[in-house]
Amino acid sequence: MRSGMEAAAQQQDPAPSDPALRATLLHALATVAVHAALVLAWQFGVRASGLPPVILPAPSDILATLGGANYAWIANTWVTALEILGGYALSVVVGVALALAFSWSRLLTLAVFPLLVTLNMIPKVALGPLVITWFSYGLGTNMLIVFSLCVFPVLLTTLRGLREVEPDLLDLVRSLRGSRWAMFRTIQLPGSLPYIFSGMKVAAILAVAGAVVGEFIASDRGLAYLMIQVQASLDTPAMFMAVLLITLLGIVLYGAVLLLERIALPRDARTSG
Repeated sequence: MRSGMEAAAQQQDPAPSDPALRATLLHALATVAVHAALVLAWQFGVRASGLPPVILPAPSDILATLGGANYAWIANTWVTALEILGGYALSVVVGVALALAFSWSRLLTLAVFPLLVTLNMIPKVALGPLVITWFSYGLGTNMLIVFSLCVFPVLLTTLRGLREVEPDLLDLVRSLRGSRWAMFRTIQLPGSLPYIFSGMKVAAILAVAGAVVGEFIASDRGLAYLMIQVQASLDTPAMFMAVLLITLLGIVLYGAVLLLERIALPRDARTSG
């Protein structure tokens, strides 16, 4: 009877908290607190110093620009988001596909990989005017600039991951007459996922920079284009808001990659970031 009561009491007690979950929550709270403290210090510091908004606007001045219909925040944010996401997604697909092709063919690696390294050394800002000359303005052109910045990190890290798969496992699949696709799907892809996600994190940061570069060079839409327009009228609060929205787009993309990594990989296989 007593043992039954003890079992019932144990069932009613809440489960012990997960230390990892508690650490994650504390880290999130600390991050929010630090950012909130910075915003408050910025707000009160600007008000106390009396700096004009054209030099350094307060956070309240920046947020006030969201009510301005002439900025078209939603439309411009949507355009920049499409440029980032489209170019980034294309870079991941092409980067993984090229890495797979190089891992399968040594001749292809010797012939093509050095050329890709040389092309990657070209400054993308210098390449931008040529791309626009060839493909004109537009969403697709800026996606192409984002792609050119992001594809090489994905290619390099994925290729390294594919090459570090255990050779004995590959020999086993070959002995069982498995196809190359079966080898990639069952052995190479799972083994290289940590490397792929590592490259995707780097590419997520570069994707935002690529969209900004494309819109700075030539565009008629987007947040970076809007920054150039409001710069002529010294509308500093609107410039800050554009930078803030671009930053938020990058954070959302990077967070999505981290979430996907958390779903796809066990804890000990994840890279830091």
